Formats: sequence, C-alpha cells, structure tokens
Amino acid sequence: MRTVTAPSGTPAAPAGAPAAAPDGQDARPGAAEQEERAFCVRCSEPTEHPASTPGATLCPVCEWQEAERVACSCT
Repeated sequence: MRTVTAPSGTPAAPAGAPAAAPDGQDARPGAAEQEERAFCVRCSEPTEHPASTPGATLCPVCEWQEAERVACSCT
C-alpha cells in the first residue's frame, strides 16, 4: 500500500476515510455523542455498554460465561 503525502508533507488520509475537521475533532457523525465505555467488573476489559449503564457491566466473554453458568441443564 502506498502512502500519499499531503502538500504540507504530512501523510494524507486514505481514500474513503472520513476527513478530520479543521479543529482536530473527529468528523464522523455521532462521534461527539459517543460515551466512554464501561469496564467489565470481572476481567476489566472494555464492554459494549456506555459508562453510564447502571448495574454490573460484563464484557461479551464474561456475559457468555455467565449465561452458560446460569442456564438450566435439566433437559
């Protein structure tokens, strides 16, 4: 893959990538509204949930393990 440089000598963004706003902010829609992610209460990995989510948040792996643990195996 070839790196294209802008006239100023800094690397340009790849084709199709969202351009950064002039003030350095992310120009993607909704980027400003994205919240910091909560961390899993068991393994401390980031979760898919926002930090404002009430209760104990679990990452996808720990959620899966918890679901297996509490699932009924009486079939």
